[in-house]
Amino acid sequence: SLGSDPVLIAERLWGMEIDPFREVEDNWAIAKDYLATLFASQGIDTIVAEELAVFPGMDELFSLLKIKQFHDADEFDALIVDCAPTGATVRLLSFPEMVQWYMNKLFHVERKVVATIRTFRRELFSVPLPDDAFFDTIQRLYENVGAMRDILIDPDTTTVRLVLNPEKMVIQETRRAYTYLNLFGFHADAIIANKVLPAEVTDVYFDEWKRVQQGYLEEIEASFGHLPVFQVRFYRHEVVGLDRLRKMATDTYGDADPTQVFAREESMDVSKEGDEYILKLKLPFTARKDIELFQKGDELVVKVGNFKRNIVLPMTLARLEPVGARFVGDELQVRFRDERLRGVREKDDGSPKRKSKRRKAT
Repeated sequence: SLGSDPVLIAERLWGMEIDPFREVEDNWAIAKDYLATLFASQGIDTIVAEELAVFPGMDELFSLLKIKQFHDADEFDALIVDCAPTGATVRLLSFPEMVQWYMNKLFHVERKVVATIRTFRRELFSVPLPDDAFFDTIQRLYENVGAMRDILIDPDTTTVRLVLNPEKMVIQETRRAYTYLNLFGFHADAIIANKVLPAEVTDVYFDEWKRVQQGYLEEIEASFGHLPVFQVRFYRHEVVGLDRLRKMATDTYGDADPTQVFAREESMDVSKEGDEYILKLKLPFTARKDIELFQKGDELVVKVGNFKRNIVLPMTLARLEPVGARFVGDELQVRFRDERLRGVREKDDGSPKRKSKRRKAT
């Protein structure tokens, strides 16, 4: 059986089942203890305070930090992670971007202020103050998640394969997941259609199922046409054991190397056209009305539905003004220009403006 440490299954094959509770304790124990004490000091029940001290999605986040650990150790040729791209996890992976300004500008100042306050009598304060170990935990988390995100968004190192059943609701959820993955800079290189009824199934009982599945398979091909779609047949038995796994791999990939990158497409790109710079962001399956964007300092904030990404602009764009935004196919294009050189600003054309003025893509 698999445990929380790698176990040798066969030659050149190791496996493990991450214990999220252990990962939380290893990475968040100090911060958890302080937050639980803080909440309890405000009259919250001790048990509830301990639960509140671990934020939603953090167990998944700390589990994913294992990726960085294995990447840094460089002991394996390939790492395969079975992980649902849930909303909480995707949001937490953007944690370094969201708090970059705070960490660079305020974190160290706040730490010094708290250290100064701690020199006074604690009885003067109604709440417990964090110590250096708490701030060290936050700093370490920020750095580790940032390093892990760099690994995950590097298309030469990491790709995502979306697995779905040929069913209506599952296809819709996969489209949504694919949109959010693109929004946050993750690269998908293939689609795996699972539990496809094979041609040798001729029982009339399955005729309607096969007809419906064929329609959905065509929809999958049309929706993700730029990505290869691999089909995994619905086997007559559960796929358990190395022999059955080998057969499934051969049936699915044929002679292709499953570890290769099957498609390469940048989710974000910057180019120059005349005196303007164009930031292009792939957002498939997204309606114009669902996108809101604005510039805040050196960040471009893009909101799609309930998801928001703070894109730290490269220096080339950070000093420019956004003067227009539009959709071209499934691509959001934001135009930037140095208005000081032109001396004249374009009229409002539905483009994002600086600071807090929010606009829709046109």
